[in-house]
Amino acid sequence: MSDFFRWLSTLNPWLEIIVIVGIFLAVVGLILFFIEIAPRPGRMYTIIRLIACVVGPVLVLFLLQSWIEAMIAAAVLGLLFFFLDKRARDGAGSLFQLVGFLTPAIALLAVGLIVPTIQTTVQAFMNSRGTEFIGFENFAWIFTQPANVRIIINTIVWVLVAPVVSTIAGLAYAYFIDKSRGERYYKILVFMPMAISFVGASIIWRFMYAVRPAGSNQIGFLNQIIVWFGGQPLNFLAAEPWNTLFLIVVLIWIQTGFAMVILSAAIKGVPTEQLEAAELDGTNAWQKFINVVVPGIRPALIVVLTTISIASLKVFDIVRTMTAGANNTSVLANEMYTQFRSFEAGRSAAFAVILFILVLPIVIYNAVQLKKQREVR
Repeated sequence: MSDFFRWLSTLNPWLEIIVIVGIFLAVVGLILFFIEIAPRPGRMYTIIRLIACVVGPVLVLFLLQSWIEAMIAAAVLGLLFFFLDKRARDGAGSLFQLVGFLTPAIALLAVGLIVPTIQTTVQAFMNSRGTEFIGFENFAWIFTQPANVRIIINTIVWVLVAPVVSTIAGLAYAYFIDKSRGERYYKILVFMPMAISFVGASIIWRFMYAVRPAGSNQIGFLNQIIVWFGGQPLNFLAAEPWNTLFLIVVLIWIQTGFAMVILSAAIKGVPTEQLEAAELDGTNAWQKFINVVVPGIRPALIVVLTTISIASLKVFDIVRTMTAGANNTSVLANEMYTQFRSFEAGRSAAFAVILFILVLPIVIYNAVQLKKQREVR
């Protein structure tokens, strides 16, 4: 494959365009083949499927410059798949067509998710150079060092505070401005931080928190307000343990707009009949909100909470940009990067495994809730 790209780079730019377009057309042709030709009955189409099952995998491995043994194994597996496809319940070609559509997604998942996950898990039980199996020593080091325990606690604080506050703020904002005059402009103002990257937002808030010695001109907005009221400048990012909460404010500022948009759309989907029936029953605004609106938008609330929770667990940019983990503000993702830069690949992988374990229950819960919603529908 690398030889192909080197050869492509030697061509005239116009020829490169022709070759790339030709490859694109070939891919389109394969897709059309899976859609139209694969399920058709007849000896000719059966022979085409047989050739594709045997020659296709061999050709892919050949282009990837694999071993001869792997090519032979791919041909045998392809032949086995051909006979399974021939006996498929929905007829010959159905299984072939299904696998043809799923293969690109499965390949991308394998390369981008499954293989790295396995490699990282194995690396977590190896030494820093990855040359010796050391068991649970990396995890023992993490859970026996007070600084590392503080990192885990910080991460848990992030995932407890940021999603709840962001969701409550977004829900309150969405509900109170629903159908109000100038609703679209109010929503734009809150949603604007979502257009800023985490790094950009972190830089903005570093200036908000900036501090200079007492008696100097303050460039930080918050410290300037404190000085105006006669107080002393405060180093927000060094004031433990509140500095972690000051960092969480940045994520809340960004994610409140996301929560507001999703929940606003959900609120508009609550049936008007239910709201009118609640009013006829004599309920006040709070009772209508708790007993009608909130149950009606429960699926959207779950999506917002789980999405922001995962973002909180994986937060890296904000901490790295604002403090780099100093003053006991580090989190799992930041420490994973720090250990990797320190050539401690095993410890870095151990942090990654812990982060994966923390994220997994949230993902599973989200999947279960989505399944229940489909069953209700």
